[in-house]
Amino acid sequence: MRFLFNLFVLLILIVALLVWANLPWYGVLALALVFVGWMAFFRRGRQAASVTGVGISTLKQRLGSSSVVVIGIAGVVGVLVALLAMGEGYSETLRKTGSEDTAIVLRGGSASEVSSVLTRDSILVIEQAPGIARDKQGKPIASGEIVVAANLPVKGGGPDDEGSVQVRGVGDQAWALRPTAKIIAGRAFRTGMRELVVGQGAQRQFAGLEPGREVKLGAQAWTVVGVFASGDAYDSEIWGDADVVAETYRRGSSRTSVFAKLTDAKAMDTFKAALAGDPRLQVDVDSTLNYFSKQSEGMSKVMRIMGITVGSIMAIGAIFGALNTMFAAVAARAREIATLRAIGFRGVPVVVAVMLETTLLALLGGIIGGLLAWLIFNGWTASTLASGTTGQLAFTFRVTPELLWEGLKWALAIGFVGGLFPALRAARLPVTTALREL
Repeated sequence: MRFLFNLFVLLILIVALLVWANLPWYGVLALALVFVGWMAFFRRGRQAASVTGVGISTLKQRLGSSSVVVIGIAGVVGVLVALLAMGEGYSETLRKTGSEDTAIVLRGGSASEVSSVLTRDSILVIEQAPGIARDKQGKPIASGEIVVAANLPVKGGGPDDEGSVQVRGVGDQAWALRPTAKIIAGRAFRTGMRELVVGQGAQRQFAGLEPGREVKLGAQAWTVVGVFASGDAYDSEIWGDADVVAETYRRGSSRTSVFAKLTDAKAMDTFKAALAGDPRLQVDVDSTLNYFSKQSEGMSKVMRIMGITVGSIMAIGAIFGALNTMFAAVAARAREIATLRAIGFRGVPVVVAVMLETTLLALLGGIIGGLLAWLIFNGWTASTLASGTTGQLAFTFRVTPELLWEGLKWALAIGFVGGLFPALRAARLPVTTALREL
């Protein structure tokens, strides 16, 4: 009979956790208001409030054991929020790259720029397509660009420690296509010269990228002449003249992509239809905003799975810590609980009181863990390893209110699970047996 009861409780617990995981903040607020109303206006609710008050008043006597719950849950929330903030920062960096009125054109079927090749003839056709904006001289605001990877020494590493950086060869219109990119040190590169401007993210990651220094790319010496900042994925790149980059890496007149500024976002359909209907072309067209957002999906999913997995493992440990603490608290207060039961307090107020005590400890732990994650990791700079789609990408951790809320929900869920079974034991404790315990 007890086995069936425990199985029923376990099933109810699983359902409750699934509902809790998908409950929005206003649902939680409504639930809290209903609970407060029950405690304020119903007899058993007032009994639960009284028992909870007695339990909280004895926390000073159980400070050590109660701290185990708070610290354990704070650790879970802190690590979980930090790992999720890493994925959020990575995604946000790519989501900020590009706009809805700027198009990127790749060879048909290409997953990313590095796997695309466009001939010179195709580029000339693309640049004359309808929908492209023009500058004051009447030239189309479009840039045939080439992306290659280069190995450079990593800052703080040994002489043989190198990382892969994305080098982008760009045309004259590259700056007009990316108005957020600004030179913050030195100057822009000159056309036809082996000169580079480096993103501030790349400069933080790799050694020797200060203006005036020389670096070796493709067996050729290049001079760093400036540093730019854009606040997005381009910060992790190095830019040079497209013709010189292509010559250095023996790519001829081909390019990997064409970026085009459109007259407005509505012109995307016209531009895309014109290229799709041209028999000379076999290309894929997308907005740069959508393209870079899609590049983040795979890595963001991996980071989130990693965060949930690590958080779950730590949560199991925190639950056992809460169980041990609350079982010990129930055992220590056995006579007190039995006395309350003997003078008319029913089982429900006792269950609610024990669980509420655990939940309050969990809430405190969640707040501490979230605060520590925000203080330590928000704005912290990191970088990914090079990949086939975006290269090595520098980004900052983003501890958002949504992530802090998710961390608090985890904390409360741990407190709920950790307090449930000790609460049920307290409610089912035989009164006569408990009163005889010393």
